Amino acid sequence: MHKEGTTTIATFLAFVLLVAITLYVYKEAIPLWLWFAILVPLIINFLIVVNFFRYPERTFQGDELHDVIAPSDGTIVTIEEVFEPDYFKDKRIQISIFMSLTNVHAQWCPLNGIVMKAEHEDGRFKKANLPKSSTENERSTIVIKSDAGPVIMMRQVAGAVARRIVTYINAGDKSEINGELGFIKFGSRIDVFVPLESEVLVTLGQKVRGNETSIAKI
Repeated sequence: MHKEGTTTIATFLAFVLLVAITLYVYKEAIPLWLWFAILVPLIINFLIVVNFFRYPERTFQGDELHDVIAPSDGTIVTIEEVFEPDYFKDKRIQISIFMSLTNVHAQWCPLNGIVMKAEHEDGRFKKANLPKSSTENERSTIVIKSDAGPVIMMRQVAGAVARRIVTYINAGDKSEINGELGFIKFGSRIDVFVPLESEVLVTLGQKVRGNETSIAKI
């Protein structure tokens, strides 16, 4: 279980228990069907929340020098050449991963290197699968100079439901494969910008797994 879910899960569990105790206290006045009508949806939603904050143990098996690894679970929704105006100010290949509510929302470091920039920016909360969400939504930008030499940038982008982005690494830190990078609460996306000469290893619509699927080779 991910540490970001500790407070949410504990609060939800306390609420479920409070409702269950209240129903028990007034059991003589409450019909059995109402017990089920109240408790079953609560328990189902509690299990959904617990599932959302799962944090599976994964170890990358691949080329740790040249592979850019998917930072999160999700679906590839963008693979295109774009002009990146904020940091590189030149053309890059953008690979975007959309996370649904059922995906693991923890993020792992995409490669070994040094963090050159880690910056949070306030913004809107549009649907994360829309192209404009990358530049208009609440987001955190992380720039990493890989041990192989090339520099990549990734963005944690909030979605219509997401209201909190957490980034655990800062400028000057070491980015390490298998290391934890951050967490986004509820539906959101990750954008990764790699050099034009990179070999893209994924296709549109492909499902990827964080810290397991190689999305590009630099």
